[in-house]
Amino acid sequence: MKNETIKILLVDDEPDILEIVGYHLKKEGYQVFKASNGHEAVSNAKVVEPHLILLDIMMPEMDGIEACEKIRALNGFENVVIAFFTARGEDYSQVAGFEAGADDYITKPVKPKVLISKVKGLLRRLKNREINFENILSFPGLTINKDQYFVEINEKRITLPKKEFELLCLLASVPNKVFYREIILKTVWGQDVVVGERTIDVHVRKLREKIGDDYIKTIKGVGYKFVIKS
Repeated sequence: MKNETIKILLVDDEPDILEIVGYHLKKEGYQVFKASNGHEAVSNAKVVEPHLILLDIMMPEMDGIEACEKIRALNGFENVVIAFFTARGEDYSQVAGFEAGADDYITKPVKPKVLISKVKGLLRRLKNREINFENILSFPGLTINKDQYFVEINEKRITLPKKEFELLCLLASVPNKVFYREIILKTVWGQDVVVGERTIDVHVRKLREKIGDDYIKTIKGVGYKFVIKS
């Protein structure tokens, strides 16, 4: 994918940030679109359909967390790469951001070369997400609809957070196949995100709370596999 075909939506309530960051992104040949608050971010995302969204957290009217959740809920936006562009480094804000569907963080202030390197790394994830899952996976008591981004448990529809959904899709793509932990991390979280292996365990636990304990089995010291209920 050539730079001139890539669309980046930059969202920040500070005009200086929009101008400076926008300048360096345009210099690399990217198409840059801007928004100054969460409401504009959601409405502009619908029109622009960006490949990457750089989203500030602390904004008036609607903060970045809520904007991220709303964007992720839009039809066709499950694979858009979203990174919070923020000066905040508190653990609680990062946890909230990842729960809302963010892929990563870029901490302000950032040097231009570091920014561009980070953006290139984020955009590489678009290729990593081209996993050939079937659009609808059906099992006894469980249906996964990738097109419409929902799961049905015994005919009851539920919506999962982005990473939980991607993890479930990966495991269910090949029932009974043991997925090694490093493969899960690379496929679901990407090579450029530093997360601990404990992250997988937390997401598996949350999945089991929502879909039941029978579908995902732990292979101690190795990874996880999806099994079909009899």
